[in-house]
Amino acid sequence: MAKFINIKSICGKLPQRKEESNKATFGRILNIAGSKNFIGAAYLSSISALKMGAGYLTLACPDIIVPVIAAMAPEVTFIHLNSTDIGSISSNNEIKNLYSYNVVSLGCGITTNEQTSSFVFDLLKQLNKVQKVIIDADGINILSGFRGDISLKNTVITPHPKELSRLLNVTVEEINENREKYARITSQTYECITVLKGHNSIVTNGEKVFINNTGSSALAKAGTGDVLTGIIAGLLAQNVSPFDSAIIGTFLHGLAGDIASVDLTKYSVLAKDVIDYLPFAIKQVLSQE
Repeated sequence: MAKFINIKSICGKLPQRKEESNKATFGRILNIAGSKNFIGAAYLSSISALKMGAGYLTLACPDIIVPVIAAMAPEVTFIHLNSTDIGSISSNNEIKNLYSYNVVSLGCGITTNEQTSSFVFDLLKQLNKVQKVIIDADGINILSGFRGDISLKNTVITPHPKELSRLLNVTVEEINENREKYARITSQTYECITVLKGHNSIVTNGEKVFINNTGSSALAKAGTGDVLTGIIAGLLAQNVSPFDSAIIGTFLHGLAGDIASVDLTKYSVLAKDVIDYLPFAIKQVLSQE
């Protein structure tokens, strides 16, 4: 039977912040994101992970967008990837030392052309070298076309209904008629944690199902999904389990949107506002511990 996520259910589960620490203590994230037309996705998914408390984030993105994001986010380090003619990640790239990162975040704004898909296919075969993975957006769209053996254990995927329809080869209408069923099927099929986004987002490991009732139409804006990916990645980096990271991250993301909408109205909340209000959501949870 599905349970609702609330503050009491996540109290005590936020990662501890030890004073004797350094940036490595709180995890190293490799965020593979962005393209010429989706620079914001790379920025939002990177900054939200750091805002959630991750210690170190490297953004692997097309070299042509590095200067733009570097000017916006001096906290981020970079791997410069070769670009296609349309400004996405080309197939002529290799990311070395994947094992040196605690988390790989994949997919925000990368697009789905042939060259980028080829790069991602090669990467998917290597993800077993990584402790924890989160896949979103175009990463899920490309995953739906992958043919071959792949392990998604210790992986969180965060599809909206259209992305999930491609992954499961069922219609959006079928998914929306029984969101819990199809979220559970996804986790059972891919052995992953699934966050099916939307009103009352579903979080499941294939057995247990949680429903999130924070958030509102304020979050129906471009870029808010990238922020959710970053928040969950930030929790994963701090040694929170994939299931708990998905549960806590989804709750905090919605709560930050709720708090922001009080000040800004549901009409005017932007994705970057969710990041700005995330600390207030964290404080609200900490005040209950």
